[in-house]
Amino acid sequence: MKLGLTALMGSCLSSLLGMAGVQLLAELPGLAALLWLGLGAALLLGLGWRWRQLTSVVLAFALLGFGYGAWRAHLAMSQQLPAAWEGRDISLLGLVASLPQPTVGIAGDPGWRFHFEVEAVLTPGAQVPQRLLLAAYGPAEAAPSRWRVGDQWRLTVRLRRPHGLMNPHGFDYELWLLEQGLRATGTVRPGAQPLQSAAAYPVDRLRQSLRDRIYRHVPDSSAAGVLAALSLGDQGAIAREDWALYRQTGIAHLMAISGLHITMFAWIFGALVGRLWRRGPGLMLWLPAPQAALWGGVSAALAYALFAGWGVPAQRTVWMLVTLVLLRSLGRLWPWPMMLLAAAWVVCVIDPWALTQAGFWLSFVAVGLLMATGPDQPAMTAASRWRERLTHSLRSTWHTQWVATLGLAPLSLLLFQQVSVVGMVANLLAIPLVTLLITPLALLGAALPLLWQVAAWLVQALNLGLQGLATQPMAVWSVPVAPLWAQAGGLLAGLLLVLPLPWRVRALGLPLALPLLWPVLPQMAPGRFEVLAIDVGQGTAVLVRTREHLLLYDSGPAYAFDSNAGQRVILPLLRARGERRIDVLMLSHRDSDHVGGAASILKEFDVRALSSSLEAEHTLLLAAPRATRCVAGQQWVWDGVRFEVLHPLPEAYAGPSKSNAMSCVLRVSSAQTGQSLLLTGDIEAAQEQALVSRSGLALRSQVLTAPHHGSKTSSTAELLDAVAPQTAVFQAGYRNRFGHPAASVMARYEARHIAVVTSADCGAWRWDGLTSICERDRRRRYWHAPRQAAAVSSPGHDAPESPL
Repeated sequence: MKLGLTALMGSCLSSLLGMAGVQLLAELPGLAALLWLGLGAALLLGLGWRWRQLTSVVLAFALLGFGYGAWRAHLAMSQQLPAAWEGRDISLLGLVASLPQPTVGIAGDPGWRFHFEVEAVLTPGAQVPQRLLLAAYGPAEAAPSRWRVGDQWRLTVRLRRPHGLMNPHGFDYELWLLEQGLRATGTVRPGAQPLQSAAAYPVDRLRQSLRDRIYRHVPDSSAAGVLAALSLGDQGAIAREDWALYRQTGIAHLMAISGLHITMFAWIFGALVGRLWRRGPGLMLWLPAPQAALWGGVSAALAYALFAGWGVPAQRTVWMLVTLVLLRSLGRLWPWPMMLLAAAWVVCVIDPWALTQAGFWLSFVAVGLLMATGPDQPAMTAASRWRERLTHSLRSTWHTQWVATLGLAPLSLLLFQQVSVVGMVANLLAIPLVTLLITPLALLGAALPLLWQVAAWLVQALNLGLQGLATQPMAVWSVPVAPLWAQAGGLLAGLLLVLPLPWRVRALGLPLALPLLWPVLPQMAPGRFEVLAIDVGQGTAVLVRTREHLLLYDSGPAYAFDSNAGQRVILPLLRARGERRIDVLMLSHRDSDHVGGAASILKEFDVRALSSSLEAEHTLLLAAPRATRCVAGQQWVWDGVRFEVLHPLPEAYAGPSKSNAMSCVLRVSSAQTGQSLLLTGDIEAAQEQALVSRSGLALRSQVLTAPHHGSKTSSTAELLDAVAPQTAVFQAGYRNRFGHPAASVMARYEARHIAVVTSADCGAWRWDGLTSICERDRRRRYWHAPRQAAAVSSPGHDAPESPL
């Protein structure tokens, strides 16, 4: 059967849906099942071809797409570090395989993070994935010239399997590692030996050399980082504060080697090739000038993307351009939906996980909207007057910007729960500045370094303008995660508003958008409360929500010198939930794994009151709007729910005390529903015995947060018998270096038939008195760490994990 256009489009779409279906699986089907699936698809395809049945052909391609995606997933997952080799010293021989990125350890130790390509495993019996993500910390390792891409090293490393934090609406670190081809992470042990400066990765070696030169010639490290990102694709060079500014003003897509940059580069180079090609009549006889321009542009895009590090967004853009040019070269006038579908199909065949990435959807939806709404304007010729050409250019720019801003706003709200209200103005300012001036100057600076300084001045001027926009009231519109029906309505609204339809039809988009812009959140009944034990790694953070009030107990750890749980985990979670304020932030004691995120939360969120056992001179007290001590005997009632502070006693503040001993202990209970929760901080055996002596059976609670993360010094038999919990929650990091929770402690809980929840195994744990659920169970996909592996918690020396 000769497939028509409808069959081609249906086949592309169905195979894409099949590949997408794989990414929703909690477990992959076996290889035998995939073989039978392939045979079934071949049979359906043969029948459809023979009997001209379009439905059979489309269904066959859906099965083929599913089978192909599952096969690729099996290949990716086969590169796995055995659990028995986690946390053990392994000697390797290999190459630094990416631009090293500066990083900072938990104690402020500088270091570098890089991909490592394993050439040989020197430890007998060890099995290691071919590509690793490693970090090297310490003054000696932080030297600028210490780690060079392409150099060969002999290293001793300690590795662990991919494992990330798992919270509602949070970043999926394990998926990111899978798409990058990194099947283990770890740290470099002392004694690393450089062997030789190899010839591998010549392009990346040149990129690293140019990055070093940029930083030497540009005194402003912030501007230098932007230039490195725009010219070399080094997104990690942009300062965290600058990324926040670019996100707030809606231009983050510009500040790296994005699809816009590559497409612009291809267009400029293609136009130049076309003009030069027309000067050679013999060349045009061999290949028409328009074809030469198209392929010249694609070649330039490929070269630019390779030089910029060949990142995943750059790869998507190149394959999309290649597909579109191939279709144009076939000499047919293809409808734009067919061209877009074919490009998406090619991208996903090369990278099946592209379907899980926000950038894929933003790119293709933007291109699709521009194709669907392209204005009918006369073509400009060389003879056109300059005013006509200028008017045409301005209209095209304005059309592109308002379609992208308005059409992508619902998708941005769906993916990121925020959209920049000042984004259109910011982009009108930034797009010409970044694409036509800053990026070309950053590239040309390799030949004339003075141009880097000129580009840096432009970056500084741009940042000043953006800061003015970002400080405007309502510069960013943030919304909580809306229900699926509201998300679907919002997407349809964006489409209606930008398509060339009658205004009475477009107006339907406004009511359709309202549930996404102002989602109605469910409220609990009075007397009920909800608990969310947040997965912050090795640390504590628990949300307690009543009908009208919110308490945050502890703020998680600091992951590094400039990164903490408040900034990376808690604030995004609060915004996604639609929380507007924290009524009480209770910091149990001063240890960094409990107060590490507090400064970020106090700075960026509405915190009405702070309760803690911090010493009077602690800097966090200066940032708090209303700070009080937590003292046994304090109590209050919110919406029918009672909160009681049980520890420490007032006299404990009179003299020096161990930090753990000063932990605020809080009991939350509802007489109406029978719910009860005991939050214990890091109290140890002595404080537990004192609590039992003072309160006795009044400690009884359905849920207990295990004291001190399950340390051997806590969870005494007396406390467990007094509290008699049904469930105990251990907030401890995966393979944390303290060995929490200790085996002896776990044995005491198991002997009393207390259900145990560990954050490393469960992710965030939610309980509302009626039901409880682990986030890892709710969001489980085949690439996530299995529960058995995640439950392992033995001493190790891995660096604290960043959730990103």
